Amino acid sequence: MVDNRMAGAFYFNKIAIIGVGLIGGSLAMALRRKGLAGYITGVGRGLPNLEAAKRLGVIDSFTQDIGEGVKDADFILIAVPVLKIGEAVRKAAPHLKKGAIVTDVGSVKKAVIDETVPVVPEGVHFVPGHPIAGTEHSGVEAAFPDLFTGRKCILTPTEKTDRKALEIVKAVWEEAGSNVVVMDALAHDRILAAVSHLPHMIAYSLVNTVGDMEKAGVDALSYSAGGFKDFTRIASSSPEMWSDICAMNREAILKTIEDFQKRLEGLKRLIDKNEIAGLKKDFERAKNIRDSLVSKTGKLSEHK
Repeated sequence: MVDNRMAGAFYFNKIAIIGVGLIGGSLAMALRRKGLAGYITGVGRGLPNLEAAKRLGVIDSFTQDIGEGVKDADFILIAVPVLKIGEAVRKAAPHLKKGAIVTDVGSVKKAVIDETVPVVPEGVHFVPGHPIAGTEHSGVEAAFPDLFTGRKCILTPTEKTDRKALEIVKAVWEEAGSNVVVMDALAHDRILAAVSHLPHMIAYSLVNTVGDMEKAGVDALSYSAGGFKDFTRIASSSPEMWSDICAMNREAILKTIEDFQKRLEGLKRLIDKNEIAGLKKDFERAKNIRDSLVSKTGKLSEHK
Protein backbone atom coordinates (compact mmCIF):
# COMPACT_ATOMS: atom_id res chain seq x y z
CA MET A 1 0.00 0.00 0.00
CA VAL A 2 2.49 2.58 1.17
CA ASP A 3 6.25 2.43 1.28
CA ASN A 4 9.04 4.63 2.54
CA ARG A 5 10.89 5.29 -0.69
CA MET A 6 11.81 8.72 0.61
CA ALA A 7 13.24 9.19 4.08
CA GLY A 8 10.58 10.48 6.44
CA ALA A 9 7.89 10.56 3.76
CA PHE A 10 5.17 8.20 2.60
CA TYR A 11 4.67 7.18 -1.00
CA PHE A 12 1.30 6.13 -2.43
CA ASN A 13 1.11 4.09 -5.61
CA LYS A 14 -2.38 5.45 -6.30
CA ILE A 15 -4.32 8.34 -4.79
CA ALA A 16 -8.01 9.00 -5.48
CA ILE A 17 -9.31 12.53 -4.97
CA ILE A 18 -13.11 12.67 -4.72
CA GLY A 19 -13.89 16.33 -5.32
CA VAL A 20 -11.03 17.91 -7.29
CA GLY A 21 -11.67 21.50 -6.26
CA LEU A 22 -9.63 24.06 -4.34
CA ILE A 23 -8.77 21.75 -1.43
CA GLY A 24 -8.58 18.41 -3.23
CA GLY A 25 -6.70 19.89 -6.15
CA SER A 26 -4.24 21.75 -3.92
CA LEU A 27 -3.38 18.63 -1.93
CA ALA A 28 -2.91 16.65 -5.14
CA MET A 29 -0.52 19.34 -6.40
CA ALA A 30 1.39 19.44 -3.11
CA LEU A 31 1.85 15.66 -2.98
CA ARG A 32 2.82 15.45 -6.64
CA ARG A 33 5.42 18.18 -6.15
CA LYS A 34 6.89 16.21 -3.25
CA GLY A 35 6.98 13.03 -5.35
CA LEU A 36 4.68 11.19 -2.95
CA ALA A 37 2.11 9.98 -5.47
CA GLY A 38 2.65 7.50 -8.29
CA TYR A 39 -0.75 8.07 -9.90
CA ILE A 40 -3.66 10.39 -9.05
CA THR A 41 -7.23 9.80 -10.16
CA GLY A 42 -9.84 12.52 -9.86
CA VAL A 43 -13.50 11.75 -9.20
CA GLY A 44 -16.31 14.28 -9.49
CA ARG A 45 -19.66 15.28 -10.94
CA GLY A 46 -18.60 18.16 -13.16
CA LEU A 47 -16.91 17.03 -16.37
CA PRO A 48 -15.46 20.48 -17.26
CA ASN A 49 -13.74 20.73 -13.86
CA LEU A 50 -12.31 17.20 -14.19
CA GLU A 51 -11.08 17.96 -17.71
CA ALA A 52 -9.44 21.12 -16.41
CA ALA A 53 -7.76 19.16 -13.61
CA LYS A 54 -6.21 16.76 -16.13
CA ARG A 55 -5.22 19.55 -18.49
CA LEU A 56 -3.47 21.36 -15.63
CA GLY A 57 -1.63 18.20 -14.60
CA VAL A 58 -3.32 18.05 -11.19
CA ILE A 59 -4.53 14.49 -11.87
CA ASP A 60 -3.51 11.73 -14.26
CA SER A 61 -7.01 10.51 -15.09
CA PHE A 62 -10.59 11.11 -14.09
CA THR A 63 -13.93 9.41 -13.80
CA GLN A 64 -17.42 10.29 -12.68
CA ASP A 65 -17.83 6.84 -11.15
CA ILE A 66 -16.68 6.68 -7.51
CA GLY A 67 -16.25 2.91 -7.54
CA GLU A 68 -14.00 3.02 -10.57
CA GLY A 69 -12.00 5.92 -9.15
CA VAL A 70 -11.18 4.37 -5.78
CA LYS A 71 -10.36 0.91 -7.11
CA ASP A 72 -6.84 -0.10 -6.00
CA ALA A 73 -6.26 3.32 -4.39
CA ASP A 74 -4.01 3.41 -1.31
CA PHE A 75 -5.15 6.86 -0.18
CA ILE A 76 -8.59 8.36 -0.77
CA LEU A 77 -9.30 12.02 -0.07
CA ILE A 78 -12.98 12.97 0.23
CA ALA A 79 -13.17 16.68 -0.62
CA VAL A 80 -16.88 17.12 -1.34
CA PRO A 81 -19.37 19.31 0.59
CA VAL A 82 -19.94 17.95 4.11
CA LEU A 83 -23.47 16.71 3.44
CA LYS A 84 -22.11 14.56 0.60
CA ILE A 85 -19.22 12.93 2.50
CA GLY A 86 -21.26 10.06 3.95
CA GLU A 87 -22.82 9.32 0.56
CA ALA A 88 -19.42 9.36 -1.13
CA VAL A 89 -17.98 6.87 1.36
CA ARG A 90 -21.04 4.59 1.00
CA LYS A 91 -20.59 4.51 -2.77
CA ALA A 92 -16.86 3.92 -2.47
CA ALA A 93 -17.07 1.28 0.30
CA PRO A 94 -17.61 -1.88 -1.82
CA HIS A 95 -14.64 -0.96 -4.03
CA LEU A 96 -12.07 -0.02 -1.37
CA LYS A 97 -9.16 -2.39 -0.99
CA LYS A 98 -8.10 -3.69 2.39
CA GLY A 99 -5.54 -1.44 4.03
CA ALA A 100 -6.69 1.68 2.16
CA ILE A 101 -6.77 4.95 4.06
CA VAL A 102 -9.76 7.26 3.67
CA THR A 103 -9.76 10.80 5.00
CA ASP A 104 -11.94 13.87 4.49
CA VAL A 105 -11.56 17.64 4.62
CA GLY A 106 -14.98 18.61 5.99
CA SER A 107 -15.21 21.55 8.37
CA VAL A 108 -17.75 19.65 10.49
CA LYS A 109 -16.48 16.52 12.18
CA LYS A 110 -18.92 14.90 14.64
CA ALA A 111 -21.77 14.53 12.13
CA VAL A 112 -19.38 13.29 9.44
CA ILE A 113 -17.94 10.68 11.82
CA ASP A 114 -21.43 9.51 12.84
CA GLU A 115 -22.43 9.03 9.19
CA THR A 116 -19.18 7.63 7.85
CA VAL A 117 -17.67 5.28 10.43
CA PRO A 118 -20.55 2.72 10.27
CA VAL A 119 -20.17 2.28 6.49
CA VAL A 120 -16.37 1.98 6.31
CA PRO A 121 -15.49 -1.65 5.49
CA GLU A 122 -13.47 -3.82 7.84
CA GLY A 123 -9.77 -3.42 7.12
CA VAL A 124 -10.17 0.07 5.65
CA HIS A 125 -9.01 2.97 7.81
CA PHE A 126 -10.95 6.23 8.12
CA VAL A 127 -9.17 9.27 9.58
CA PRO A 128 -11.40 12.36 9.92
CA GLY A 129 -9.61 15.59 9.03
CA HIS A 130 -10.03 19.27 8.34
CA PRO A 131 -7.34 21.52 6.82
CA ILE A 132 -7.92 25.09 8.05
CA ALA A 133 -7.17 26.70 4.74
CA GLY A 134 -9.09 28.09 1.83
CA THR A 135 -10.03 31.11 -0.20
CA GLU A 136 -13.33 32.48 -1.43
CA HIS A 137 -12.66 30.80 -4.79
CA SER A 138 -13.61 27.25 -5.74
CA GLY A 139 -12.81 24.75 -8.46
CA VAL A 140 -9.54 23.17 -9.52
CA GLU A 141 -8.39 26.30 -11.37
CA ALA A 142 -8.22 28.05 -7.98
CA ALA A 143 -5.96 25.31 -6.54
CA PHE A 144 -2.28 25.88 -5.75
CA PRO A 145 0.28 23.65 -3.98
CA ASP A 146 1.18 26.11 -1.21
CA LEU A 147 -2.39 26.51 0.04
CA PHE A 148 -1.67 24.57 3.24
CA THR A 149 1.76 26.00 4.01
CA GLY A 150 1.84 27.30 7.58
CA ARG A 151 -1.85 26.51 8.10
CA LYS A 152 -3.32 24.24 10.72
CA CYS A 153 -4.87 20.91 9.86
CA ILE A 154 -7.06 19.31 12.51
CA LEU A 155 -7.43 15.54 12.75
CA THR A 156 -10.24 14.15 14.93
CA PRO A 157 -9.65 10.41 15.35
CA THR A 158 -12.16 8.20 17.13
CA GLU A 159 -11.42 5.34 19.51
CA LYS A 160 -11.58 3.01 16.50
CA THR A 161 -9.14 4.97 14.35
CA ASP A 162 -6.08 2.93 13.40
CA ARG A 163 -3.01 4.57 14.97
CA LYS A 164 -0.71 3.83 12.03
CA ALA A 165 -3.24 5.27 9.58
CA LEU A 166 -3.52 8.36 11.78
CA GLU A 167 0.25 8.84 11.67
CA ILE A 168 0.27 8.46 7.88
CA VAL A 169 -2.48 11.06 7.41
CA LYS A 170 -0.63 13.34 9.82
CA ALA A 171 2.51 12.91 7.71
CA VAL A 172 0.56 13.66 4.50
CA TRP A 173 -0.61 17.02 5.81
CA GLU A 174 2.79 17.84 7.24
CA GLU A 175 4.35 17.13 3.83
CA ALA A 176 1.79 19.56 2.37
CA GLY A 177 3.07 22.21 4.78
CA SER A 178 0.41 22.06 7.50
CA ASN A 179 0.82 22.21 11.25
CA VAL A 180 -1.23 19.22 12.39
CA VAL A 181 -3.34 19.29 15.55
CA VAL A 182 -5.26 16.30 16.95
CA MET A 183 -8.41 17.01 18.93
CA ASP A 184 -11.87 15.75 19.86
CA ALA A 185 -14.53 16.10 17.15
CA LEU A 186 -17.00 18.01 19.35
CA ALA A 187 -14.29 20.46 20.43
CA HIS A 188 -13.43 20.98 16.77
CA ASP A 189 -17.05 21.74 15.88
CA ARG A 190 -17.46 24.26 18.72
CA ILE A 191 -14.23 26.06 17.81
CA LEU A 192 -14.95 26.18 14.07
CA ALA A 193 -18.49 27.39 14.69
CA ALA A 194 -17.00 30.45 16.40
CA VAL A 195 -13.96 31.27 14.26
CA SER A 196 -15.13 30.16 10.82
CA HIS A 197 -18.82 29.37 10.55
CA LEU A 198 -20.13 32.44 12.42
CA PRO A 199 -18.00 34.89 10.38
CA HIS A 200 -19.47 33.44 7.19
CA MET A 201 -23.01 33.81 8.56
CA ILE A 202 -22.29 37.44 9.45
CA ALA A 203 -20.74 38.17 6.05
CA TYR A 204 -23.71 36.70 4.17
CA SER A 205 -26.15 38.62 6.40
CA LEU A 206 -24.28 41.90 6.00
CA VAL A 207 -24.20 41.65 2.22
CA ASN A 208 -27.92 40.79 2.14
CA THR A 209 -28.69 43.72 4.47
CA VAL A 210 -26.97 46.13 2.10
CA GLY A 211 -28.67 44.36 -0.80
CA ASP A 212 -32.04 45.09 0.86
CA MET A 213 -31.08 48.77 0.99
CA GLU A 214 -30.32 48.65 -2.71
CA LYS A 215 -33.75 47.14 -3.36
CA ALA A 216 -35.29 49.99 -1.40
CA GLY A 217 -33.60 52.48 -3.71
CA VAL A 218 -30.59 53.38 -1.57
CA ASP A 219 -27.37 53.28 -3.61
CA ALA A 220 -25.06 51.91 -0.92
CA LEU A 221 -22.84 49.42 -2.73
CA SER A 222 -21.26 52.00 -5.03
CA TYR A 223 -19.90 53.72 -1.90
CA SER A 224 -18.43 50.59 -0.33
CA ALA A 225 -14.71 50.87 0.25
CA GLY A 226 -11.96 48.44 1.24
CA GLY A 227 -13.34 47.72 4.70
CA PHE A 228 -16.68 46.44 3.41
CA LYS A 229 -15.05 44.43 0.62
CA ASP A 230 -12.46 42.88 2.94
CA PHE A 231 -15.01 42.00 5.62
CA THR A 232 -17.48 40.50 3.17
CA ARG A 233 -14.95 38.70 0.94
CA ILE A 234 -15.98 35.32 2.36
CA ALA A 235 -19.58 35.92 1.24
CA SER A 236 -18.28 34.91 -2.21
CA SER A 237 -17.71 31.38 -0.89
CA SER A 238 -19.73 28.44 -2.20
CA PRO A 239 -23.40 28.71 -1.11
CA GLU A 240 -23.78 24.92 -1.42
CA MET A 241 -20.84 24.27 0.87
CA TRP A 242 -21.98 26.72 3.54
CA SER A 243 -25.62 25.66 3.56
CA ASP A 244 -24.36 22.09 4.04
CA ILE A 245 -22.12 23.21 6.92
CA CYS A 246 -25.10 24.87 8.61
CA ALA A 247 -27.08 21.65 8.35
CA MET A 248 -24.24 19.51 9.70
CA ASN A 249 -23.08 21.77 12.55
CA ARG A 250 -26.49 23.18 13.41
CA GLU A 251 -26.34 23.19 17.22
CA ALA A 252 -22.88 24.71 17.53
CA ILE A 253 -23.64 27.40 14.93
CA LEU A 254 -26.95 28.30 16.60
CA LYS A 255 -25.15 28.67 19.94
CA THR A 256 -22.52 31.00 18.48
CA ILE A 257 -25.21 33.06 16.71
CA GLU A 258 -27.06 33.42 20.03
CA ASP A 259 -23.84 34.54 21.73
CA PHE A 260 -23.20 37.02 18.94
CA GLN A 261 -26.76 38.36 19.14
CA LYS A 262 -26.28 39.01 22.88
CA ARG A 263 -23.06 40.88 22.17
CA LEU A 264 -24.75 42.89 19.39
CA GLU A 265 -27.70 43.70 21.65
CA GLY A 266 -25.23 44.99 24.24
CA LEU A 267 -23.68 47.30 21.65
CA LYS A 268 -27.14 48.43 20.58
CA ARG A 269 -27.99 49.41 24.17
CA LEU A 270 -24.74 51.36 24.58
CA ILE A 271 -25.37 53.24 21.32
CA ASP A 272 -29.01 53.86 22.23
CA LYS A 273 -28.02 55.32 25.62
CA ASN A 274 -25.12 57.25 24.08
CA GLU A 275 -22.67 55.58 26.47
CA ILE A 276 -19.50 56.56 24.65
CA ALA A 277 -17.19 55.37 27.45
CA GLY A 278 -18.83 51.93 27.41
CA LEU A 279 -18.50 51.68 23.62
CA LYS A 280 -14.85 52.71 23.77
CA LYS A 281 -14.15 50.08 26.44
CA ASP A 282 -15.85 47.38 24.37
CA PHE A 283 -14.00 48.38 21.20
CA GLU A 284 -10.65 48.53 23.01
CA ARG A 285 -11.18 45.00 24.36
CA ALA A 286 -11.87 43.72 20.84
CA LYS A 287 -8.86 45.58 19.44
CA ASN A 288 -6.54 44.13 22.11
CA ILE A 289 -7.80 40.58 21.47
CA ARG A 290 -7.25 40.87 17.73
CA ASP A 291 -3.88 42.60 18.09
CA SER A 292 -2.69 39.80 20.35
CA LEU A 293 -3.74 37.23 17.73
CA VAL A 294 -1.82 39.07 15.02
CA SER A 295 1.29 39.35 17.20
CA LYS A 296 1.19 35.60 17.91
CA THR A 297 0.63 34.40 14.36
CA GLY A 298 2.10 37.22 12.26
CA LYS A 299 -1.21 37.34 10.41
CA LEU A 300 -4.66 35.90 10.81
CA SER A 301 -5.17 32.80 8.70
CA GLU A 302 -8.07 32.58 6.31
CA HIS A 303 -10.45 29.90 7.56
CA LYS A 304 -12.45 27.71 5.32
